[in-house]
Amino acid sequence: MNRKAVLLLIHIVGCLAFLAFPYVFAEDGMAKLAELPYNSHERRNVASYLLTIGFFYLNFYVLISRLFFRRNYVVYGLSALGCFLVIQGILATIVRQGHQRPLNHPSAHRPPPPFPNLGRPPLPPVRPSPMRPPPVGPPEISQTFFLFLVGLLLSLAIRINNRWRETERQRLDTELSYLKAQINPHFLFNTLNSIYSLAIVESPPTADAIVQLSSFLRYVIDEGRQNRVALSHELAYIGHYIALQRLRLAETVPIDFSTTVNPNGLQIAPLLLISFIENAFKYGVSPQDPARIDILIELNSDQLYCYVFNRKVRVADSTALGSGIGLTNAKVRLQLLYPGRHVLVINDQPDCFTVELNLTLS
Repeated sequence: MNRKAVLLLIHIVGCLAFLAFPYVFAEDGMAKLAELPYNSHERRNVASYLLTIGFFYLNFYVLISRLFFRRNYVVYGLSALGCFLVIQGILATIVRQGHQRPLNHPSAHRPPPPFPNLGRPPLPPVRPSPMRPPPVGPPEISQTFFLFLVGLLLSLAIRINNRWRETERQRLDTELSYLKAQINPHFLFNTLNSIYSLAIVESPPTADAIVQLSSFLRYVIDEGRQNRVALSHELAYIGHYIALQRLRLAETVPIDFSTTVNPNGLQIAPLLLISFIENAFKYGVSPQDPARIDILIELNSDQLYCYVFNRKVRVADSTALGSGIGLTNAKVRLQLLYPGRHVLVINDQPDCFTVELNLTLS
């Protein structure tokens, strides 16, 4: 069942529950329901609930969006007051017409009992004198106003909450787009530095590195802008990146990369894991100090585990470890995209830097 069908079912059940509320919880509710054919006041009560539902949807879909959200508060208030007066007029008309009609109570058509004295004819039936319909009193007006106020405040609360959630969703989408725009140039800058290192020594693997770069750019352009990508594509992208780094570093840095993942159609936010791996290569590689990088990616059902380790070395950029834009953005994206579904542990030791991520992908 899709979302629209579920929402329609919720509205139908809510309206029926609202109509049944005064009869289910009242002590003589079913008896009052049986009086509908001949009791004008009971018909008025039912009509008041129906009109409240009608005003709720009129206010929810028309008045709030066209007047309240456009800051036409005076016109909105006058429109709401006009709706209340129309509802009150309709209910007063129902009561008035009920008193003008002949009495339809079943007891009115019951034949009189036989006269016990057979010697005298029975007296003619006493006809009730016509009565003026009583004016609608304060209790009935109070009930109408209360129901009207419930419909007004409830529709306002739901619509304002929906608008706030939509605004929050748009803000998150904008923030995520901004973070992606930061990630892509950052990655391209690091990759070009790697190719430059190969080209400056006229290394034969330079051509292979350019092919790898074209694969990276194709992934970023075609899939990096999507909200979710196939986990298999993201892992292939990481594999290309590590292959490029191995070409650049040759045998100078031990790189242990292992993965035991069967994606099974799972999806993940693009360019998420690469931030932690980039950080290891950015701050864990140096020609002066012994370096080491370990990368492990495992998948158990829908639980993804990513482990990245690098030794701390002296680098030309003296920025603090883990303070790069890629790692910072990865933390923010995890909080926005996987709230309550991830555990990120960053262990910053004097001689090493470790990242452990447990992520629920379903």
